[in-house]
Parts: sequence; structure tokens; C-alpha cells
Amino acid sequence: MSFYHKLGEIPHKRHTQFHKPDGGLYREEVMGLEGFSGIQSILYHHFLPPRVLKTEDLGPAIPEYIDFGAIRHRAFHTSDVPTGGDSVSARRVLLGNKDITIGLSRPTDNMQYYYRNAQAYEMWFTHEGKGVLFSQFGNLKFGPGDYIIIPYGTTWRMEIEHSPARFLVAESPSQLRPPNRYRNKFGQLLEHSPYCERDIRVPEQIETHTERGEFEVRVKVRDTISRHILDHHPLDVIGWDGYLYPWIFNIHDFEPITGRVHQPPPVHQTFTGHNFVVCSFVPRLFDYHPEAIPAPYSHSNVNSDEVLYYVDGEFMSRKGIERCDITLHPFGLPHGPQPGATEASMGKKKTKELAVMIDTFYPLHLTTDALELEKTDYQASWLEGDGE
Repeated sequence: MSFYHKLGEIPHKRHTQFHKPDGGLYREEVMGLEGFSGIQSILYHHFLPPRVLKTEDLGPAIPEYIDFGAIRHRAFHTSDVPTGGDSVSARRVLLGNKDITIGLSRPTDNMQYYYRNAQAYEMWFTHEGKGVLFSQFGNLKFGPGDYIIIPYGTTWRMEIEHSPARFLVAESPSQLRPPNRYRNKFGQLLEHSPYCERDIRVPEQIETHTERGEFEVRVKVRDTISRHILDHHPLDVIGWDGYLYPWIFNIHDFEPITGRVHQPPPVHQTFTGHNFVVCSFVPRLFDYHPEAIPAPYSHSNVNSDEVLYYVDGEFMSRKGIERCDITLHPFGLPHGPQPGATEASMGKKKTKELAVMIDTFYPLHLTTDALELEKTDYQASWLEGDGE
């Protein structure tokens, strides 16, 4: 979320001398997107940022996709995804394309190293568990319902307080931000936006470490993982300011937009990236036209794939879908309520459903992990009932 923030100690002017108590210099680092044209922050370190004692190639980090097969709607049962490992190592990618990957993580352990994704933004939606994200920008506490947004180049480590935790994880080489229609020309969120800057949590406590020794940072870049051993603690920042930093938005702070008749999915849009959007379906009042049909109409997203992650509650338009399930409605097929769902929704006043939706504008590919979780009878669920 692009608004100015500062934390810790910084000099009066950028690119000027900033002295330590012993007379030495703090080391300035400009960290930004799109060269020097995008959003950026300036950080001040105790040690020179390029210091690396040794490096090691840990191998490729690119999903292996399989043939999709005949086009069809698919569902995946993920509640029993295996647990174990830390947040990064536990991650399993299920779907992806060149713009985004989507997967799950159910960690049981705390990270014993630091991690830096130097090729993508990351979104960690916290379904279960709570903990702390430690980074050079400071600490962020997280809990259920939190979207944790981590920009390119952030060095971080995650500790979880209750295991196993459960995350929906998306990774994209583009910036994740609010939709343009919710912002004015200066970037401020407008009155009709379903959330505002007050709902965004930013780092409020910075811990500066000056320990020496050997500290591991795993760097993801060029679709590989490299192990870097530093001779100093990676979180050695005394202060920073700017527009680039991790932040959190909780799904329960999303204010739903409703109307007299059924509103289309864009009213649920929360974030946008290059060729994809993220939407939040939250508890809300249904449509208030006397003849309104609360259930969505059948629709064909002729140039987007739709992924829904079911967080909690009862999703009115779906049958046989459980908490933690994921559905994939690929373009090329219409989709909508299953038999009886439309009639069952009539007269209802509100819903308690909670779900995260990701729509992509290019087809998503499957991994073998996804196939292992597939509910193979999902496409046939529209054949139930009287055939209407």
C-alpha cells in the first residue's frame, strides 16, 4: 500500500552523512521498484548491505506444470494438505502462470534462516494461526484473516505461535496494490473504497541487530534459490522511510458493497496485480429488491480463470464444497449456481460466507500437487436435480 511511512532514526536529508555514536557512518541503501521510477524506501544499515561471506546454489525453484487435459471445472480438497517444515519450505504450489502462482502452506516450525524473494511480491493470507513477521522494516504481528503483503527484496523471517498454521500464498512478479478506481490521482483511497488507509497495518516497531557471526539468508531470484551466509545479522537497519515496505490488511475490515440487485464480482475486488485481481467475499446483506435473487447468475468469464478459496461459512452458490476447498472455473466454460442453489437463496437476507477469489486473465496451469487433491466429481455437480 503506497503511502509514506518512516520508522527508527534517519538523517534530516537523504544522501548525506549519518553518523553512528562512535563517529562511523551508517550505510544508506535505496530500495525501489522499476529502477528509480517506482516506489522506494531508503534504509540505513550498521553494515554495508553487499557484505556476503559465502554463497551456495540450492537449486531450481520453479513449479512443474502438467497437461490440463479436457477443459472442465475443478475443485481441490485442501484441508488435509500435509503439515511440516517452516512457512517457506511447507509451501506447495497448486496453480500458476507467468503472472502468478497460487498455493498453500501449513507450517509447524519457525524459520531458522531469513528469506528474500528478489523476483516477486508475495501475499500470505492467514487462514489459521498467528505469529510475527520480522523484516528489516520492523515487526508485524499477524493473525487469522490477515493478508500479509511482502514486496520484492524484503528480507524476512516468520515465527508462528500456534502450529500448524494455514496460509493461502500467492506470488507475482508485479506489485500488489489497491485498484485504481478506489484511489485519487495522488494515490489516496477514496470515499467509495471498501477500505481505507486506517485499515492498513504497517511496521511500528523496529529491532536493530548488530550481532556478528554467520547468518543464513535464502534468496529466490531467476527461479532458483541461493544460500547467502552473512557475517552480520541481516536485520541491522537503524531506520528507514519511504513507500516500499510490508503491510497487512485484514479481510474482516473489507466493507462490502451491496445493491438492490446482485452485484458483479468486481465489487469484491481488494487488490490488483498485472493480469490478475484478488477479491474478498465477506459477510454481508443480500440484495434488497423485492424480487431479487441473491445467488449469482451463471456467467462466462470468456478471458479469465476464477479461483476461489473457501475460508469459512456456507457459500450459497456451491454444493459439496467444504472449508479450505479451492475451486477453479477456467475460461471457456460458463459457471454459476448448482441445481437448487438459486431457489434456496431466494428470500434470504444475508450471508456469512468468507472466501478469497483470484481471477487471472491468462489460463492457469496445474501441478501434480493439485491433481493429488482434486475432487474428481466436481464437474458432474451441475447434473444433479431435475435438469433445469
